[in-house]
Amino acid sequence: MNVALLVAGQVALMVVLAPLLVGVMRQARSRLEGRAGAGVLQPWRDARKLLRKEPLRAPGTGPELSLAPLVLFVAGLVLCALVPLVGTPGFATVPSDLFVVVSVLLIGTVALALLGLASGTAFGGMGSSRHMMIAALVEPTALVAIYALSIPVGTSALSAIIESRLADPSTVVSPVSLLAVVALVIVVLAETGRLPVDNPSTHLELTMVHEAMVLESSGRDLAWLELGAWLRLGALLGLVVNLVAPWGIALHATLPEVLVGACAVTVKVLLAGLLVAVAEVFLAKLRLFRVPELLAGSFVLAFLAVTASYVVS
Repeated sequence: MNVALLVAGQVALMVVLAPLLVGVMRQARSRLEGRAGAGVLQPWRDARKLLRKEPLRAPGTGPELSLAPLVLFVAGLVLCALVPLVGTPGFATVPSDLFVVVSVLLIGTVALALLGLASGTAFGGMGSSRHMMIAALVEPTALVAIYALSIPVGTSALSAIIESRLADPSTVVSPVSLLAVVALVIVVLAETGRLPVDNPSTHLELTMVHEAMVLESSGRDLAWLELGAWLRLGALLGLVVNLVAPWGIALHATLPEVLVGACAVTVKVLLAGLLVAVAEVFLAKLRLFRVPELLAGSFVLAFLAVTASYVVS
């Protein structure tokens, strides 16, 4: 099996796994809150229904309303292709470099913000403003946190970082790793609009961020937005779990290793989603003006990880 088939299979796996991950998280929250829930396959049914519907757009709106959802979805697919989820082998021309991955992540973030502004509503502009404020604090933290993990390896390639942690398991529980991973977990929660930064299950004006930007979208546009957001969630959770527990990931593009890697990342991502869902039941959303304090704290943790990595080395 060559690298192209490995990357294509990884993307196909995430397209199937991401809606299932969201369904598992919603079902877990429903059970813990005493509700029956719609089932783990409900996101798939919602996406299929939305893809069959024509989007409705207000008169006078620009092309951003139709282009931004596709950009977010494609950015999610590219993110799933670049992040080492099933295996570490990747394309030599487009490596799984830290800066490339964060740049692709930022493309989807900007597209979503432009969508909220293009809707022409007060809710959309408010959500875009909040979204970019969070992004301005999240992106540097992601760079610094993974940079701290890359210092002992000597490269910013995510695949090389994971391979080094697999070769030396003691680095997984080192102080540098723990500080960086905690900062990265906060980054993932903020980037994907989860509690305590944002509440994905509400449309209240005072609390919503992500939902405010997609409130005017419908039909296929809403389907692309939902799928793109689910892919980002699955890819970022997959990156975190592979950094925390790299065992099972395929080091070579052979069929047996790829199958083991696909099963391993599926189990790890679903378990991580369950942990996030359980934690959200016991968490309350932070006030908007307290969110920068949380994100600044995560940046401090990432900076301490960088400092500790130089001291230890």
